[in-house]
Amino acid sequence: MPSASTGASTTLDAATPSASTASAPVSGGDTRMAPGGPGYRRMSFALFLAGVATFALLYSTQALLPLVSTDFGVTASEASWTVSAATGALALFVLPMSALSERFGRRTLMTASLAVAVTVGLLVPFAPSIGALVALRAVQGAALAGLPASATAYLAEEVRPKALITAIGLFVAGNSVGGMSGRVITGWVAQEWGWRVAVGAIGVIAVACAVAFRLLLPAPRHFTPGSLRPRVLARTVRDHLANPLLCRLYAIGALFMTVFGGVYTVIGFRLTDAPFSLPQGIVGSIFLVYLVGTVSASTAGRLVTRLGRRGALYLAGGTTTAGLLLSLADSLATVLIGLVLITAGFFAGHAVASSSVSHTAQRGRAQASALYQSAYYIGSSAGSTLGAVAFHAGGWAGTVALGLFAVLGVVTITLFGSHAARAHTRTAATAH
Repeated sequence: MPSASTGASTTLDAATPSASTASAPVSGGDTRMAPGGPGYRRMSFALFLAGVATFALLYSTQALLPLVSTDFGVTASEASWTVSAATGALALFVLPMSALSERFGRRTLMTASLAVAVTVGLLVPFAPSIGALVALRAVQGAALAGLPASATAYLAEEVRPKALITAIGLFVAGNSVGGMSGRVITGWVAQEWGWRVAVGAIGVIAVACAVAFRLLLPAPRHFTPGSLRPRVLARTVRDHLANPLLCRLYAIGALFMTVFGGVYTVIGFRLTDAPFSLPQGIVGSIFLVYLVGTVSASTAGRLVTRLGRRGALYLAGGTTTAGLLLSLADSLATVLIGLVLITAGFFAGHAVASSSVSHTAQRGRAQASALYQSAYYIGSSAGSTLGAVAFHAGGWAGTVALGLFAVLGVVTITLFGSHAARAHTRTAATAH
């Protein structure tokens, strides 16, 4: 594993293979999957479906918060806990789940996690109170914790390095499709039959995705069981947290998700209020802009090839900032353009940061990915709660201010990485 003194720990671009390395032929003895090779399409589609199920379930109540708030007679901030509880539980359990995947296997844990999550998803529509709903959502989030870190670790082990960013980008694209379809479907179904039927429909769709995932995902060929001893896990986690590059990537993921969680938790309240006063079905359809995220995530590999990792992160941050500022307008068309830019910037930044973590960690990849996912979903939980609080205190401008502050953090961290890389280069040149 790279130490803090190596080039891999001082620059975001250090984990990026050079053009010559990326295009070099892989040894004929490499049995890992590559685009066009056996099992690659099945694997990609299976993990795409896992991503769809994960995000559809995780954010199934987000577009329905105004209806949940009205049904239970609670405030927007209280209703937002149906999202924050799920993402917060995922952040809390992702590291323990990753340890289980090191022992029992990625595919086994992902299958078990989906099975529990979809079962809870079928119970959510029957929640008798806001407290029960929040509790069920927390259990669902804890179950889903077995997916993200295990999926990226599976890809890091089973896919050839030059195809890793593209493969992870496709998984993230599945996240965006799940987030989009879940919100659009719940919006229209809820308009006709209420929020309970809407979340039930998402549960049924997630069951279908889970079954197809298990049937399609190839058995792992490069997995080596690890230890469940707490001391070994603690040492691996400590080593990852001692790596400056990994810590910067964790912070970047959390900050990007703070923006995204805040914006999409509150946008339903803004669009159902004046001056827009849109019906629930139309508000749900707004989430079709997630398709932009599908494209930006799946093309992250090409973006990194052209701009480098830091350049891609600067572009993602700038795009998100432009979207936040445009969303302040009282024109629906301008707000939609703003949401498109926010979504594109977020998913591109997330794909770049998460793939960088998988590439940088040379051992304990599940734990490295788990720490990223934990930070990422802490950002989601914080964004959902703080975004609602900011909206209650200062309207949409308050939520935008929160988002701009988080993007400033992304840019600052990336600039620090650039400075550290230049310092390392100067030190290395002096030593020679």
